[in-house]
Amino acid sequence: MNRRRGLSTQARMLLTALVREPREWQYGYELSKSTGLKSGSLYPILIRLSEQGLLQTAWRDSEEPGRPPRHIYRLTAHGAAVARTEADSQRSSRTALRPVRATS
Repeated sequence: MNRRRGLSTQARMLLTALVREPREWQYGYELSKSTGLKSGSLYPILIRLSEQGLLQTAWRDSEEPGRPPRHIYRLTAHGAAVARTEADSQRSSRTALRPVRATS
């Protein structure tokens, strides 16, 4: 039996960062800065999301001569749908947890 695990908090943070501009290619360094994830957490998550078909990956030549190519990432259509669903569920759970104010 092959059971799929849910997304980790860090993976959700990463999807949230990516869904802000789902069609734009982004570098890992930019994603690290926007999420606060360290490279030891970020890159394994990027690899896993790519293997699950949620991300497209590519290599882009550096604009600076002599620098190596850099890996870039963006959401697939399926990845964008998953990211939006996760964002919606996060918003609804935060709303459900808000205390009700008593009116006098």
